Amino acid sequence: VQLQASGGGLVHAGGSLRLSCTASGLTFSYYTMGWYRQAPGKEREFVAAITWRGPSTYYSDSVKGRFTVSIDNARNTVNLQMNSLKPEDTAVYSCAAVHDPWNSLTYTYVANRHNYDYWGQGTLVTVSS
Repeated sequence: VQLQASGGGLVHAGGSLRLSCTASGLTFSYYTMGWYRQAPGKEREFVAAITWRGPSTYYSDSVKGRFTVSIDNARNTVNLQMNSLKPEDTAVYSCAAVHDPWNSLTYTYVANRHNYDYWGQGTLVTVSS
């Protein structure tokens, strides 16, 4: 299983970026996909997640209303649309997958990075003020 995040870059505050996570060796059926970020000197933190059926979406309070997570099953890709970016959004963003055959995981579960089965390499997002 390989997950590869892309789409990062440098953007001014208030701008937008769209990240993508492409999966190989894994189909999104029976997996919840998560986005996490890690800023310099800080722990990895939960950003958003999307379930394979529904789908249902989850967001951290810090990005709610600004970020949108979506699935493109035809391309086996999970996207993270980030709008109204702030300097504090600067971080390396990674995608991850957790097995969820019953589509029953809660926010508390998907927001815990230790529960994920697979992780991809991250992509750097830098937001200048």
